[in-house]
Amino acid sequence: MEQKITTLFLDIGGVLLTNGWDRNARRRAAADFALDLAELDERHHLTFDTYEEGKLTLDEYLDRTVFYEPRSFSRDDFKHFMYAQTTPYPEMLELVRYLKSTYGLKVAVVNNEGRELNEYRIKTFGLDKFVDFFISSCFVHFRKPDADIFRMALDIALVQPQEVLYVDDRALFVSVAEGLGINGLQHQTYEATRAHLAGLGLK
Repeated sequence: MEQKITTLFLDIGGVLLTNGWDRNARRRAAADFALDLAELDERHHLTFDTYEEGKLTLDEYLDRTVFYEPRSFSRDDFKHFMYAQTTPYPEMLELVRYLKSTYGLKVAVVNNEGRELNEYRIKTFGLDKFVDFFISSCFVHFRKPDADIFRMALDIALVQPQEVLYVDDRALFVSVAEGLGINGLQHQTYEATRAHLAGLGLK
């Protein structure tokens, strides 16, 4: 007998919204603000995990990656640029809202993101209107691919792994979730994800 899916665990970047501060966004920032991209990327990679785990503020992250020397632009200008990199995937947002209202699903976000970017994206794009739980790395102080973030999500949602479908655009994170018995789906296109959900009875 097929196990009924009662709960969706969702990543944000690459699934509901574009990635917030990825390689492409940093490339655009380097061009717009005349920064050394190689230096920005190196400093980013040495620092960003700590920011995503909620152990640095955005200002502290920027102190280490951009404002370690005088700049011709303001910190606020750079932050506004960072926030402006996010755009929504309207079809995916509408799909999740529809499935939640139609089937009474629990919806949880399980994502890696720093606090200020995370909160901006949640509020600006109304994710808090339909997501029940945010198990974000900045709130729980560990990040994917640490399996504990999925264990915590299961505990908070009070569900068994087999009741959950986890949707992420990164195959590695899907694989980690599947290792705990969670059903996994690597999101690649809206059409493919919608068809997969329909196959699970979520039409």
